[in-house]
Amino acid sequence: MKKDNKKVIYWLLTGCILIFIMVVVGGITRLTHSGLSISNYKLISGTIPPLTEAEWDSAFDLYKQYPEYQKINHQFTLQDFKDIYFWEWLHRVIGRFIGVVFIIPFLYFLVRKQLTGATIKKSVILMLLGGFQGFLGWFMVKSGLIDRPDVSHYRLAMHLTAAFITFAYTFWVALDLIYPHKKEIDIKFRNLIRYALGVLLLQIIYGAFVAGLDAGLLHNHWPLMNDGALIHESVYIERSPTIKNFVEGKSGVQFIHRYLAYIVVGFIFLVWYRGKSIKKNKIQSNSLNALLIIVCVQFLLGIFTLIYRVPITLGVLHQVVAFFLLGAMTFSLHRFSK
Repeated sequence: MKKDNKKVIYWLLTGCILIFIMVVVGGITRLTHSGLSISNYKLISGTIPPLTEAEWDSAFDLYKQYPEYQKINHQFTLQDFKDIYFWEWLHRVIGRFIGVVFIIPFLYFLVRKQLTGATIKKSVILMLLGGFQGFLGWFMVKSGLIDRPDVSHYRLAMHLTAAFITFAYTFWVALDLIYPHKKEIDIKFRNLIRYALGVLLLQIIYGAFVAGLDAGLLHNHWPLMNDGALIHESVYIERSPTIKNFVEGKSGVQFIHRYLAYIVVGFIFLVWYRGKSIKKNKIQSNSLNALLIIVCVQFLLGIFTLIYRVPITLGVLHQVVAFFLLGAMTFSLHRFSK
């Protein structure tokens, strides 16, 4: 049977879809403050949620031992706990399912010798990325189980960014198989797309910082911050030394995220504009048009998410479109790479 066949491509694209679903559920988990509802980690038995009232009482009693309940949710009823438990449980179950979907077909293709040596190496990297992502998830949760009622925004950013990178790499491997033959390209233009991708990844990291610090709940005005200021004074006085304001201060982190958005849009517009003057095929042209459209939609979503103080629907949509934007950027870079 032919190596790197359609079944292999479908396997990789299924992985991309599942990672997308997991990121969406992860966003809901974060926005509903459900991430610390399961305060232990059981790889196998944790797949089954509490089924009896006694099991629910036991899980709730465990939750009561940690800071989030003691400092914030001490008024919670068992039903309140069940509501937040669901999203964290679903998030973890999808993570386990992704592991199964990646590992079992990989072993099948390996035994049937349906993978080339290059694809085997790339697939091993995917497995390592997936395992590391699982570790980061628990590493993040642990930060909220010691003396603080929420997770570290640094660890949240690591967890989210790793998910985006895992998706992008999986998509890239699939594209290598879908488009095995590449043509000569304009190296300067390819590098421009790479720079745009780097800025986009930085913006994704700051988006995670905003989510982790709940920084979207202040300065809910646009285009200026509160009091008609381009830079609100709280941006640089919230933390000391000053540099900490831009990685730990709520105002400083929001400031970076809101103005970095203009740079992302600018880079992508430049990619689209420069792309008009180089030789390209229809797929390449469509990829650049899609990139421009998606970044405009994402920019508008960011504005409305901020103005309306991060309602769950807009917050999730903002994260979803960020995912599509990364996918479009990955596709464009691949189509203009040799």
